[in-house]
Amino acid sequence: MDKNKSYAVFGLGRYGRAVARELAAAGADILAVDIDENIVNAAASEIPFCKCADVTDPDVIKRLGIADIDVVIIAMAAGLETSVMATMLCKEAGAGQVIVKCSSEINCRILSRVGADRVVVPEYESGIRLARNLLSSGVMEYIELSDSFSMVELHVQDKWKGKSLIELDLRKKYGINVVATIKGDEVCVTPDPAKPLEESMRLIVIGETDSIEKLK
Repeated sequence: MDKNKSYAVFGLGRYGRAVARELAAAGADILAVDIDENIVNAAASEIPFCKCADVTDPDVIKRLGIADIDVVIIAMAAGLETSVMATMLCKEAGAGQVIVKCSSEINCRILSRVGADRVVVPEYESGIRLARNLLSSGVMEYIELSDSFSMVELHVQDKWKGKSLIELDLRKKYGINVVATIKGDEVCVTPDPAKPLEESMRLIVIGETDSIEKLK
């Protein structure tokens, strides 16, 4: 986890709350905001820093200190107009990265046009998966295969460079299995366990989620 990054989540519906809860549980510096006081009160037991505020108000964005936030996740359910306004205000304020939940391809296009750095469609990407992707140092893609089993694509760590899979023995040390290696556009699903890993390679690994967490 990159402990140097700060996060803000706007909208604490099912998706936004899942993102915020996962980030908070991992010990990340997170601010959660919703316009509904009842929702904020309900989430406060899981997320330490919850605020009730209207993030379509420029003054509110300034007071919340969004200019100093590295990643803002906008997950409001109030409609496209609200998400567009919040996105524009966050970008104008100088937020590092703005990720926006959207419900359709046309909405995704619009949000990208007004400054969203990334758009996500909840039907394809769960809130927990998004949070884990944000928190995973060196992890490029995180796919939950079940509640306790995951597959990830990750960079070759510095301490692995020049060593073979036999030498690393990742199955014994971390309980994970390397199922493929990627170098450029070439994918090898039968990697040579005696071949040294290169800096430019990526690995596809499968294992229990708790075991994969130990790699971070």
